[in-house]
Amino acid sequence: MSKNTIVIVAGEASGDILGAGLMRALLEKQPKLNFEGIGGPLMIALGFKTLVPMERLSIMGLVEVLGRLPELLLLRRRLIRRYTQHPPLALVGIDAPDFNLVLETHLKANKVPTVHYVSPSVWAWREERVFTVAKACHRVLALLPFELPYYERHQIPATFVGHPLADVIPGNLNQSRARNHLKLKHSKVLALLPGSRAMEVKQLAADFLSAASLLQVQHPQLQLVLAAANLQRKKQLETLLLGFPDLKVTLVLGKSHLVLAAADAVLVASGTATLEALLFEKPMLVCYRLSPISYRLFKRKLKVSFVSLPNLLAGKKIVEELLQNEVQPKVMADHLTTLLFNQDAAQKQRSQFADIHQQLACGADASAAEAVMDVIARHGADVFQGDKA
Repeated sequence: MSKNTIVIVAGEASGDILGAGLMRALLEKQPKLNFEGIGGPLMIALGFKTLVPMERLSIMGLVEVLGRLPELLLLRRRLIRRYTQHPPLALVGIDAPDFNLVLETHLKANKVPTVHYVSPSVWAWREERVFTVAKACHRVLALLPFELPYYERHQIPATFVGHPLADVIPGNLNQSRARNHLKLKHSKVLALLPGSRAMEVKQLAADFLSAASLLQVQHPQLQLVLAAANLQRKKQLETLLLGFPDLKVTLVLGKSHLVLAAADAVLVASGTATLEALLFEKPMLVCYRLSPISYRLFKRKLKVSFVSLPNLLAGKKIVEELLQNEVQPKVMADHLTTLLFNQDAAQKQRSQFADIHQQLACGADASAAEAVMDVIARHGADVFQGDKA
C-alpha cells in the first residue's frame, strides 16, 4: 500500500456515488493520491482498489444482519489488522455506521485520521451512538442541514457539505429526452423503485406490482417503468414479474435517474431514491417494510415522526408514507391516482421539493474533499498545506 493512500469503506450504491465524487475532488487537488478499501463500480472506474465486493456490506434490518455477522466481523478484523500495520493517510467511512464506526475507532486509536461521511441517524434513533461517533472519528460530514446543530450541541466536529446529488440532478435530463431514450409514449408514466437491496425488493416489489396492476386496469394508457438497481435486482424482479403476466411494464437496469426524469409520479422505497425523486421534483408515494421483529425493534427506538428524507428535510409531512401493514396495493393505488391525475396535489409537492433542492446544492464533493484534507492536516501526515491543531 502506497504512503499516499486514503482508505474509503462504502457499503452500498449511494456510498459508491459519494465515494467517487470525493475521489474526483481529492484527485483534482492531489493527483498522486491512491485509494483502496471497499467500494463499488463508480469508485473502481477511478482507480479504486476494492478488497471485497461492496455488496458484502449491503444488509438491511436488525435481524437480517445476524446471518452474515461472522463474515462481517472477520472482514472488519481483516481491515483493522491491515490498516493498523500499514496506516493510510486517512480512513473515510461512508455510511454503514454499525460496520464503519468500530473500524474508525480502532484506526483513530492508532493515530489514523478518521472521517465519517454521512451522519448516522442519531437524531432519529439509537441516540446513544452519538458517543460512539465522538470516539470514532475526527470529523462527521453531514449531508443534511438539520443534522449539524445536533453535533454542535454535543461538541462533535462536523461539517455540513450538502448533498452531491443536489449538485448534479437533473443535469441535462428532461422528461421528453428521458422518455425518448426509454422509448415511452407521451401518456402518463409511473416509475416503480422498490429498492436496491435484495431484502427491500423481497419485502416491497410484489405489492408495488400489484398496485401498478390495479392502476393499469383503471387507466389502460398508463405506462409503468420498473427500475432495477443492479443485475442481481433485475433477476429478482424478472422472477417476480412472472406472477404478473398481464402487466405491461418496462424493466430498466441501472438507469434510475433516467426513469425518474421520465416519470409523472413515483412509487418508491424509503431511502436515497426518495431524495433523487425530490431533486427531479417528482410527486411520490414512499413505502417501507422490514421483517416484523426488525420493525418492532426499530420503532421502539425511533425518535422522529417521519422516515422519508423529503419529510425530514421539510420538517413536516409533504409526502405520504406507508409503513409495514399500511403497504397495501389498493391504498397505494389510491394515493398514486391522486398524484398522477390531480395537478394541484402534484404541483404542491413539486414546489416544496424545489425549495429543499436549493438548500442542498452546496458543492458537496469539493466541500467533503476540503474537510478530509483539513482532518489530515490537523491529525495526520504533513502532506497537505495546513496548520496542525
